[in-house]
Amino acid sequence: MNHRSKPVVASLGSIACSLALSGQPSVLADPQLVPADQQPVPQASPQHAKSGLRHMAPARLVIGTALGPGDISDPVRAELIAREFGALTCGNDMKPESLQREKGVFTFETADRFVDFAQQNDMKVIGHTLVWHSQAPKWLFEDAEGRPLSRDEALENMRNHIQTVVRHFKGRIVGWDVVNEAISDSPNEYLRNTPALRAIGEDYIVKAFQFAREADPDVELYYNDYNIEADYKRPKAMRLIRELLDAGVKVSAIGVQGHWLLGHPSLEEIERGLRELSTFGLPIHITELDVDPLPRSGSGGADVTATERAGLDPYREGFPAEMQERLAERYAGIFRLLLGFPSVTRITFWGYDDGTTWLNYFPVRGRVNHPLIFDRQLQPKPAYHAIVETLKSAPR
Repeated sequence: MNHRSKPVVASLGSIACSLALSGQPSVLADPQLVPADQQPVPQASPQHAKSGLRHMAPARLVIGTALGPGDISDPVRAELIAREFGALTCGNDMKPESLQREKGVFTFETADRFVDFAQQNDMKVIGHTLVWHSQAPKWLFEDAEGRPLSRDEALENMRNHIQTVVRHFKGRIVGWDVVNEAISDSPNEYLRNTPALRAIGEDYIVKAFQFAREADPDVELYYNDYNIEADYKRPKAMRLIRELLDAGVKVSAIGVQGHWLLGHPSLEEIERGLRELSTFGLPIHITELDVDPLPRSGSGGADVTATERAGLDPYREGFPAEMQERLAERYAGIFRLLLGFPSVTRITFWGYDDGTTWLNYFPVRGRVNHPLIFDRQLQPKPAYHAIVETLKSAPR
């Protein structure tokens, strides 16, 4: 969303994010209701072993997707995922609210199934996310009345959560989004005013990276955020990454989410942002790519509080050929740009099919959106084929 737009319904964005990526025919399905231990983990068929986007990309580039529980329990979806993608990110099931809703009670069953699926299909797993202001239990940083905990208590809660989770998945996950979306969109504010910031202070980000490294010195550690390639937000991102590196913490890559619109931001602005972020010498990961073709009052991004009460919904009956072509051209342009950056080593889509995208519920709930590369029948769209042709033409 536009970083200057005023939130209208503060809770709806969080609802949309938690509903999305369930992998069910309806994204209203609650991912927590999917039994974690009642179905075998599907594997790709041998005939698809070397097909799909994952095998068309240059060797330096991993192509991934975000998933929900229904995606790996449905054999048709599981087959598509294993064929097309070489990396998996849990859309919701590794977030603090999912893994430790009640203090001291960890629930790893669903997340473990994702990891099992990935390992059986030769996919990397990205852990998402250890610290985020949304989809996190209040007790982590606040008391029962909503007041900030003492710094020591909040630090201990965060340390215990991070280290228990990271140790549980040690050796099975390639990297973690350690802190997600800590930078403010407000012009006169550096870091977002979150419960963690209020309880601990600005160094909660440094502490989170330190705690994660203590738990697993070998795992990659990422900072992940939206719009940090944009002109208005990039200076704050540069400051934060520089502060982390100056503090001596391990930062393995910078995560640029890539929730972009059909006409915004321009490829020139994205290029400027990636070029400046690349000056740290760190890999750049595009972590949550989608392209929203529906009208918005804002200008993109993923601030889950920046919802809109109403908006045009012009493609409820289908996505016309003209719009398919425009979406394909946008994806091709994005991929051509990204392939020109050796620092970009992963591109992860935030979902893969239009039926389960979170953008059916954000920023306006209940619209019929078409932002991804497979349609509601799981058929490849022109955008998919445009990406294939772009990958084929890339230097190997």
